Amino acid sequence: MNFNPSQKQAITHTTGPCLVLAGPGSGKTAVITKRTEYLITRCQVRPHQILVVTFTKAAAGEMRTRFEQMTSQKYPGVSFGTFHAVFFTILKHAYHYTASNIAREEVKYQFMREIIARNKFACEDESEFAHHMLNEISVLKNSGTEVQNYYPVHCGKEIFRQVFAEYGRYMHDNCLIDFDDILVYTKELLEQRADVRAAWQQKFAYIMVDEFQDINSLQYQTIRLLCGKADNLFAVGDDDQSIYRFRGSKPELMLNFPKDFPKTQVIHLSVNYRCPKEVVYRAGKLIRCNKNRFDKQIESAGMDGTAFRTAKFETIQEENKALVELIRCKVEQGVRYGQMAVLYRTNTQPGPFIAKLMEYNLPFRTKERIPNLYEHWIAQDMKAYFRLALGSRERQDFLRIMNRPKRYISRESLSMRELSFEEWQDFYKEQPWIAERIEQLQYDLQVLNRITPFAAINYIRKAVGYDEYLTDYALSRQIPVNELFETLDEIQESTKEYKQLEAWMRFTQEYTEKLKQEQRRQQEQTDSISVLTLHASKGLEYDIVMIPDVNEGMIPYKKAVLEAELEEERRMMYVGMTRAKKELFVSCVQSIRGKKVEPSCFWKEIL
Repeated sequence: MNFNPSQKQAITHTTGPCLVLAGPGSGKTAVITKRTEYLITRCQVRPHQILVVTFTKAAAGEMRTRFEQMTSQKYPGVSFGTFHAVFFTILKHAYHYTASNIAREEVKYQFMREIIARNKFACEDESEFAHHMLNEISVLKNSGTEVQNYYPVHCGKEIFRQVFAEYGRYMHDNCLIDFDDILVYTKELLEQRADVRAAWQQKFAYIMVDEFQDINSLQYQTIRLLCGKADNLFAVGDDDQSIYRFRGSKPELMLNFPKDFPKTQVIHLSVNYRCPKEVVYRAGKLIRCNKNRFDKQIESAGMDGTAFRTAKFETIQEENKALVELIRCKVEQGVRYGQMAVLYRTNTQPGPFIAKLMEYNLPFRTKERIPNLYEHWIAQDMKAYFRLALGSRERQDFLRIMNRPKRYISRESLSMRELSFEEWQDFYKEQPWIAERIEQLQYDLQVLNRITPFAAINYIRKAVGYDEYLTDYALSRQIPVNELFETLDEIQESTKEYKQLEAWMRFTQEYTEKLKQEQRRQQEQTDSISVLTLHASKGLEYDIVMIPDVNEGMIPYKKAVLEAELEEERRMMYVGMTRAKKELFVSCVQSIRGKKVEPSCFWKEIL
């Protein structure tokens, strides 16, 4: 392989700290593996003294394979691993941990659900709440913040502290640690035991970290402890691709590297071997709008030509139809499905597009689980109302909606499996004001039975008071009520083309079943369109990349308010754009669910 001057400079760096700013498609993996070989063959470094750290098991495996192919497996002993794997090795030697001490995901979730049930925390979706709590605990541990100084996002402070304490007691009593504990305990060990620290510093005399922009404070501090006085740290990454702030990654850690290591040599890998020239130019225009970054001049070794196109559509429905037509056109031109990707900001956005793909029977795959809108607890509420309006007298349907909104009806009043409204009202003969509410519910269900699904949801929201219920629920959970309203708006929008409640209910069942079939089929298909979030697209590349919905509130996402958050959104867009090897198609819409929307501020920055 021929290396350019900057790549050669990085490969032949020997001792002391080095920061390699490696832009998209700049050959950083080749540089790391070649430098590993260079240290062994030219600098007489023993293989077991070299540690190469990255963030995923797949990336570490790929790096090891590339190195072994390059050297014909002549130099066993080089350590390639993730932060967790490397740090767990250190803990195994110190505390004799085994894999059985690491809590499996299902064990963590099961215990979190037990905590929620035992404390009777109010939540509509127990699994979702458990997921949020485990994420909050992970963020807390990785930030190094004390629990009393942590402000949770998904619940009140007292509830979170209680959950955190019970979770910690369970892990301790069962001799278990989670993946975040691996990082926390390794840092504490290296800080407190000088002998252990010295032994591992001698063992790993040369440390290379890939994707350095993704490092969090805890990982960074632990790596610095491993470096020792020699500071032989070779950090490779791109601050412009730092997009995991929610995991604790911050570009500031990379930007401050030359200050933390004053003798740092900074090397720019500034040739993009992946993207066409126009894509590099447009992506460069975008990312230069960020202020908190290293200044770079990225060049393209790619082709000239019309590799970048944009389009505006009136609605998301029109946009989705155009995307499908573009995909079909490319297939006719000989492009494989597997060489095309459609990238979204969040995993809730692609639902309508996936429905369109299924309508045209086009193969697709998702890296993340795409939430089914009709399995959301709000959709389940609407369907329960509809079933009751259609004549269901199932106890579970009444239990679901009897206090949504609050009617002060108790579960004890529903002792029978199938309900009679007369018996139900009779149960409350001593509390006639509740009996009146049951009578009103009976009337509301009769109204729903006579109107269209769209009008029915509107009636539930306004006349029955479901919007007020959502507002109270959001307030109690300390979450933005607008997110709940947007979900309900989308559910209501999906009913527009149906005249009867049964027809819409049948559609949701068929859609859910077809989605499950598609997810099963994904395991068998090798050639399929990738439908990904911008986060999930990082590290991947495709001939054709499409980024739809480049609108204010979508990308940048509506929650991005602070300047640092807006810059991260811009970096996400930059990552998405630079996945394209041949063509990039960017689009926006002019209205969503009948409301006018504006093109993203990024739209103007790339034009």
